[in-house]
Amino acid sequence: MNISRMFRVSLFALMLLAIPASSFAGVFIQVGFAPPALPVYEQPACPGDGYIWTPGYWAYGPVGYYWVPGTWVMAPEPGFLWTPGYWGWGGGFYAWHPGYWGPHIGFYGGLNYGYGYFGHGYEGGYWSGRTFYYNRSVNNVTVTNVHIYNKTVNNVTVNRVSFNGGNGGINARPGRDEEIAARDRHIDATGVQRKHQDMARENRDLWASNNHGRPAIAATERPADFHGRVVPAKEGGPEYRQPENRGANRPENRGKENRPENRGAENRGMNRENNRDMNRGVPRPQNSERGNMDRPAEREQNNRGGRPENTARPNDRGQENRPANRVEENRRPENRVQENRAPENRPSENRGQRMDRPNNSRNDNARPHENGQRQEKQQKEDKKPH
Repeated sequence: MNISRMFRVSLFALMLLAIPASSFAGVFIQVGFAPPALPVYEQPACPGDGYIWTPGYWAYGPVGYYWVPGTWVMAPEPGFLWTPGYWGWGGGFYAWHPGYWGPHIGFYGGLNYGYGYFGHGYEGGYWSGRTFYYNRSVNNVTVTNVHIYNKTVNNVTVNRVSFNGGNGGINARPGRDEEIAARDRHIDATGVQRKHQDMARENRDLWASNNHGRPAIAATERPADFHGRVVPAKEGGPEYRQPENRGANRPENRGKENRPENRGAENRGMNRENNRDMNRGVPRPQNSERGNMDRPAEREQNNRGGRPENTARPNDRGQENRPANRVEENRRPENRVQENRAPENRPSENRGQRMDRPNNSRNDNARPHENGQRQEKQQKEDKKPH
């Protein structure tokens, strides 16, 4: 398992290192989050005959997503057209499908790159023998030594979505002609196109993490020329914030960024438990002191035979019913004895009274007997001679 994981990590690292030189050559790139929306920009003027417009796109490398400006590129040979690359969702990630040169336009995800690339096919011009005819209605062509024509393109849906499939992506599938074009003879991107992309990757202003989806150089008149006639983006999509944890896009980490343990759920649970413990009903110092000071006095009154104080006043009910107070009352056996043995103190106070009453009754009953004895004794003394 560890060996397989290390192999995938090494493979992904090699893929990233190979991106600058071979992103057009069919290297399979996969990313866990979608690219930014396509920015809006003006097309620079065509520099001359035989140049084909190649729209800008979001590439991906060690710096994350970065914008590769659209530019005019000389066709590698007469009769070849450029099919742009595109990002497509599948298998739980976004995969890059590189562009290519060929005699026909293939499938490019149904994306509306503009300037002739409106989702399917190419409306910017066509080859006739060794001559290319430019559609001036969709291209900025101002030179006089080129062949032009005007053909209005209708029913074009304007959007800036930069990927096919997935949540929010373009829902498009290749048509019959596009499937045939995929089997044609293709030529990868030219050397000047690869250099153009390499320079874009090195330009920090083109990184999505810095420009937030609105690059300062959206298009150039010629490839790899970022200091000549450049065009900034007029408008970008919603402000783009690239995820900070780019390591989540690696094959072994896919899907982990959405797991609950990385969302801080455990920390929130711990905080809740701590807060519960801190907020539990702990008696306040004032209430606990009052309860402890008042209760002994009430018990002494009960022991002395006073009025029963078992009925708690409304203000005292909350204090007596609190868990902390009930625990103190129930855990002290001496309090129970004092409360339950109240009658023991009463006999000690009343025993004297009870003992006097029988004595008094007996004294009262004994008086006739004592008087008779006294009379008989007195009579005997009277009979004695004096």
